[in-house]
Amino acid sequence: MYDAIIVSDIHLGSGNCQAKALTSLLQDVADGSIISDRLILNGDVFDSFDFRRLVKTHWKVLSMIRKLSDQIEIIWICGNHDGSADVVSHLLGVTVKDEHVFRSGDSDILVLHGHTFDDFIDIHPVLTWVGDCIYALLQWIDSSHTIARMAKAGSKTFVRCARKVEEGAIAHARKVGCDIVCCGHTHLAIGSKNKTRGIEYFNSGCWTETPCTFLTVSNGLVQLRLFEAVADETLIAGDSELTLTMRGYTPAI
Repeated sequence: MYDAIIVSDIHLGSGNCQAKALTSLLQDVADGSIISDRLILNGDVFDSFDFRRLVKTHWKVLSMIRKLSDQIEIIWICGNHDGSADVVSHLLGVTVKDEHVFRSGDSDILVLHGHTFDDFIDIHPVLTWVGDCIYALLQWIDSSHTIARMAKAGSKTFVRCARKVEEGAIAHARKVGCDIVCCGHTHLAIGSKNKTRGIEYFNSGCWTETPCTFLTVSNGLVQLRLFEAVADETLIAGDSELTLTMRGYTPAI
């Protein structure tokens, strides 16, 4: 049983949103295959508030979130793409916050999107938009998303922004007295157990490229997991510490 499942950067309305995979994960939570006290949507649930861009699979994700809100606690952390998230929060039955702190085991865990530490998007909005377009184009060209990931990893600007988010989040976690901080925003999944001045940093990655990633929290232990499609089109999820094949789970990274 998990204290929390954390997903971020779903980007409903975008052409590269992996909505079918996320629906499968949410269905596992709904039917009890995966048991968690809470689901935290850590920012950028939407790509924009133009609902005309939502396709059937995207509406299915929202329907699943609404269904789950009757079963477990759901917290929506505002991201830079979410706008006025409270407009739809009442319809979905979720709590909207800028950040959230909860206790797991002996650890106080801070969850926030991380965009407030990324000043590049404010200083260079046009360049940010161009970069997003190029990234989406690379994903469209290569369905495995390998080229897009390589381009992202090789971008000095991206690496510098990701480092700013990490450093800012760690400093903020220390300020509010937390032991662990979990971010999104960068789309760069990080499951490192390395501590920076006593604070552990994790990033839940995104649901706009494959393999999709998310975080689970149990008794103070945060684990990065992946969720991806395999050849027979069934869905698998897993992490590097799993050694036994279970329902829908397999060793992955």
